[in-house]
Amino acid sequence: MSDKPNHTSPHTHQVAALKPLGSSTVAQVGIVQRGVTLVELVVFIVIMGVALAGVLKVLEITGRNSADPLVRKQALSIAESLLLEIQQQPFTFCDPDDANASAATSTTDCTTQTQDTNPGGAGFITGPFPNTESRYSNTNPFDNVADYGGFTMPNAECAGICNPNDTTPLANLGSYAATVTITRDGATLGLNNDAALRVSVRVTGPANTVVTLSGYRVRYAPNI
Repeated sequence: MSDKPNHTSPHTHQVAALKPLGSSTVAQVGIVQRGVTLVELVVFIVIMGVALAGVLKVLEITGRNSADPLVRKQALSIAESLLLEIQQQPFTFCDPDDANASAATSTTDCTTQTQDTNPGGAGFITGPFPNTESRYSNTNPFDNVADYGGFTMPNAECAGICNPNDTTPLANLGSYAATVTITRDGATLGLNNDAALRVSVRVTGPANTVVTLSGYRVRYAPNI
């Protein structure tokens, strides 16, 4: 019999009994995968590269074409202005400088100058009539429709796009050019061939811009 109290030593640990694994018990070890494999990373990079290339291509096309509408509108404005200017000119048998211009009912009534030196001709008209007239002159300007036949801008008198009676090129229009074609085309309207003129104005600009406008001017002789 011992004099020491009956208690467990502080250094004594109780160990749970281990249950032996029977033949029907299977030990399973779970493996948790984190991150991506190299193959998945490569596939992701390829997909993102293709998508980014597509987006950049769209942005490139948008940026390249964003100025086109403005260029076309400017070319259209030049063509409309020039066509209107031509159509508002007199179209009679005689040149407006002729004394009988307001009363002539045929070219034989003209005293000095007909508006078209070859009214019975076909094809294009090459003006001006007389050839001393100029669109930019304040004393001897273009004064009839046929004067504009074969007219171009820029030319020797105007280094760009200019207003009538002014040889100073308009700002920011140096990349544009205009050409006028006038054709005797009365037959298309059931008239004498020289009774109506077809006026075509062609304007070119940056980015291969081309605008062509056409209109008719019919003779209302003897009225100017």
